[in-house]
Amino acid sequence: MPYPALAESDSHRRYWRKNRIVIGLLLVVWFTVTFGVSYFARALNFSFFGWPFSFWMGAQGALLIYCLIIAFYAWYMNRLDIAFGVEEEAE
Repeated sequence: MPYPALAESDSHRRYWRKNRIVIGLLLVVWFTVTFGVSYFARALNFSFFGWPFSFWMGAQGALLIYCLIIAFYAWYMNRLDIAFGVEEEAE
């Protein structure tokens, strides 16, 4: 049986508005990390454990930030789902 049509209630609109806001903010963080680090990499010119610091920051630091973005989004959406009563049921 397909999902029932979602009612366009005020609660539904507030839920998706908050969801879009957090997605937009996290995309700004992603963009800043992805392009900001590579743009300023030449300015970070010193050795770090035998590797250029800019290489290390681009390869390791950005991945750490991406994982934190994913973890924050999952945590935030779980809280938002509970607040709006649309959380998944435990099996």
